[in-house]
Parts: sequence; C-alpha cells; structure tokens
Amino acid sequence: MTPRTAEERQREIVRAARATGAVDVTTLATELGVARETVRRDLRALENHGLVRRTHGGAYPVESAGFETTLAFRATSHVPEKRRIAAAAAGLLGDAETVFVDEGFTPQLIAEALPRDRPLTVVTASLPVAGALAETENMSVLLLGGRVRSGTLATVDHWTTRMLAGFVVDLAYIGANGISREHGLTTPDPAVGEVKAQAVRAARRVVFTGVHSKFGAVGFCRFAEVGALEAIVTSTLLPTAEAHRYSLLGPQVIRV
Repeated sequence: MTPRTAEERQREIVRAARATGAVDVTTLATELGVARETVRRDLRALENHGLVRRTHGGAYPVESAGFETTLAFRATSHVPEKRRIAAAAAGLLGDAETVFVDEGFTPQLIAEALPRDRPLTVVTASLPVAGALAETENMSVLLLGGRVRSGTLATVDHWTTRMLAGFVVDLAYIGANGISREHGLTTPDPAVGEVKAQAVRAARRVVFTGVHSKFGAVGFCRFAEVGALEAIVTSTLLPTAEAHRYSLLGPQVIRV
C-alpha cells in the first residue's frame, strides 16, 4: 500500500535510505506515488530531524544512536575516495614507530598502505586490521581485547580501554561517524566512543580520516575536539571554504 500521510512517507524514506545507503528524489516520487516536490519537502523535514542529509537529487542516512552502517556496507560506499584518503594518510606516518589504527573500512585501507620496509608496531581494536597485518614482515600487531561488536568486528568495553591506557603511541589514525566544527568528532555508540577517546589520549599525534559526507554530521557521543587533531585527511569533494574553516581550529586539512 502506498504511504498516505507525510509521517508514513518519511518513515518509508528513512527505511529505504538505511537499506540501500542512499535514495534519489525521482525514484522515491515514483515508488511513493507523489510529486517530486513532495519528496523534497519530506527530505527537508527528515534533515531537520537529523535522520538524513540531502544531496543534489537525493539523500543518504545519518548514523545515529539507533542506526549504524556495517563494515560490509562501508566497504562498498565511496571506495575510490576512501582509497585516495588512505594513501595520503599513510604518507603522514613520518618517523612514527608505534601506530594506533581505528576500526572501520578507511582505517583498514590505511593499515594496508603502511610501509613494509621498516619495523612498525600497530595497535588496533579491529579484527580485520589485525588479520590483514598479522603475517606482514616488520609488523608487530597488538590486538586490544574485549567484547567484539558484530557490525564492525572491533573490540570495545573496559578490557579494551584498560589495555589501551597502558600505551603511548606515536600516531593514531582515527575515524568517526561524524565531524563538525561545533561538536567535534562523534560516534553513535558510547562503548566505541570510549575506545576512540582513549586512543586520542594515548597518542602524540592524531590524524582524522573521513570522506566528505562525514563533515557536518553529528553523532550521539562526542570523543574528541577538532583542535586535538594534527591533520584531517579527506577528499576534494569537501569544499575549499569548508576545509579552511576546519583548519582555523588547528589541524592541517589535506584534500586528495
């Protein structure tokens, strides 16, 4: 049955966006049996409620305390952009000998792009990162223990943060579900936020990596301020003017 009320339509739009990762106005108008302007109005309302972010011709879902994309989904979205970002981030290693690599698909790509020609100790809560590097020559991998989250295959809770609190790392590669100038770096899950916050505290240098769609998005749990970052690595899809606004808060902003 075609949704009749605005509330029913909007619920269906959010469901579709979360199922597929993005929706476009024309397809929604056809499927819902309404005018495109009606869909645009629905998307504006949903954006005002923090459930989606509009793009040219459509929208994508915002991750929240009640919704988070899986690692499998992240491995299929914005992949060329993520590969460029990961390569540039790996280039910021400098003379670091100990590195924290966060959970998530982009950090996984960073781990794979790290140099193999010198000794490096990698600390991570991510099972995929640990698995990708465990047999690499010159790599010493420390996997943080704890409860494994099914969607991201990363460890969390007090076991993880307690182990991480015992380290000082030269460089931390950190991801987030959202980054904004007002609210800093955020994530939907408090347990994940605790691990990320501890990693930031443990690191001498912190580099944030994220695709353009992370900027302006705000999650439930704040774990770091923009000023705590040495660098932000993103793509040229983030407008120059917006990149400059973030750089005024302290970090170098690199767009690739």
